Amino acid sequence: MKRKRVAAIDVGLKRIGTAISLDGSTALPQQPIMRRNRDQAAADVDRFLKEWKIDRLVVGLPESGAGAEEMGRRIRHFTSLLEFNGEILYIDEYGSSKEAAEMMRGVTRQRRDGRLDSIAAQIILERYLQRGRS
Repeated sequence: MKRKRVAAIDVGLKRIGTAISLDGSTALPQQPIMRRNRDQAAADVDRFLKEWKIDRLVVGLPESGAGAEEMGRRIRHFTSLLEFNGEILYIDEYGSSKEAAEMMRGVTRQRRDGRLDSIAAQIILERYLQRGRS
């Protein structure tokens, strides 16, 4: 049986973090997608998913905290713009950005290049992959 290729995205207002797993166990952060507008960002995400031949997309969704409901609505609307035909799953992203910042502390200067967003996507994907094995 062919392993499903899984990607995760961490959707933000300025950047979209991306990560992939081609073997079902290892999550690798990828280049973030800079967001100029919704349509451009959706097209870039579609291109990313097609390029990696992704079967399943895991999307980080805030389930608690200030503004979680509004951000959740925006994220669901954004994913509705995708032309992706595979399966889309939403999982709680709680703490993933903070965890990413902790991991990066001392490793690199905190720049707004989106690397942190892709590390957050990697964390979201790792959570999903671990859930599948437990």
